[in-house]
Amino acid sequence: MRSISKLGETEPYQANLIMEHTQDIFFAYNVLLEEPLTSQAYEFFKRLLDICGALLGLFVLALLLPLIAFLIVLEDRGPIFYAHIRIGQHSQPFTTYKLRSMTVDADAYLKAHPELFEAWEKSGKLERDPRITRIGNILRRTSLDELPQMVNVLRGEMSLVGPRAIQFSEIERFGELIKLRQMVKPGLTGLWQVSGRSMTDYEQRSILDCTYVLNRSFWMDAHILLKTIPAVYHGVGAY
Repeated sequence: MRSISKLGETEPYQANLIMEHTQDIFFAYNVLLEEPLTSQAYEFFKRLLDICGALLGLFVLALLLPLIAFLIVLEDRGPIFYAHIRIGQHSQPFTTYKLRSMTVDADAYLKAHPELFEAWEKSGKLERDPRITRIGNILRRTSLDELPQMVNVLRGEMSLVGPRAIQFSEIERFGELIKLRQMVKPGLTGLWQVSGRSMTDYEQRSILDCTYVLNRSFWMDAHILLKTIPAVYHGVGAY
């Protein structure tokens, strides 16, 4: 299997890369079922990093929330936060929180426009999504909309680093790799997020997510966190 750093830097991933790594992932998955992949020391320091990061993130949220809340309400008088059910570790559901970046009727709007719904089903994202508000566009470009998820990290439902938290409607799109993918907590950032985010499709996400699960370490987490900073600053693949 190729090195993680190269996987995270190659954009976009080609179909031959996907085919090349799928067999390796299935083989490693069988080994993973028999032997623990990480040490207790890794799990301890990862949780410690999560707690420290979550507290820092919530402090930043507390500073910015009055202004952001005012701008959200000013634009369309809707709620400040958006809550949604996501799939966590071992496919356990949990409620995740975000600062609302879309119109109040976003879900109904999508269902009322079949062409948009079809595009959304392919990647779980819409380029130039008409449902995103003006302040929501800024929040998404800067990833500030995800700061409330620090509550999920503090609760232990999420981690700073891990596969993206998905909806139940997305399970089938990850195919047979879904069990391996959900063996770890979903994260605020991960290989997918630092590899173009919205520019990757579900097959490519599966490879990236499972590559992380099979190779995760404290140093890999630190590397991904460091790469997240420029990715967010430059808005790489964000929409």
